[in-house]
Amino acid sequence: QVQLVESGGGLVQTGGSLRLSCAASGRTFGAYAMGWFRQAPGKEREFVATISWSSRSTDYPGSVKGRFTISRDNAKNTVYLQMNSLKPEDTAVYYCAARANRAPSSLRYEYQYWGQGTQVTVSA
Repeated sequence: QVQLVESGGGLVQTGGSLRLSCAASGRTFGAYAMGWFRQAPGKEREFVATISWSSRSTDYPGSVKGRFTISRDNAKNTVYLQMNSLKPEDTAVYYCAARANRAPSSLRYEYQYWGQGTQVTVSA
């Protein structure tokens, strides 16, 4: 069982930056690939970033590639999402997710554990 708690959301102006954190419980954090997803009002939850257990492999959709960076610290049981050059269309609730597999994935249904989400609002 893994419990995830996100933090770091907030209100930021267009072009600004935020760093989200996700703290995970459990002693086997290193056995999980991690991901970030987001959901805007009236839209489906969409993939934002994923990272393998070793940090050697990451993946992003085109909408955030070059602006967002996912990283993890297995010693601290924490995964991060650095978001730069934020745009109003990045406004959403951001969710951290854990997958009981060391390989990263962009598929929502492959993640077994989810955090409660943190709101990110980018003003125009």
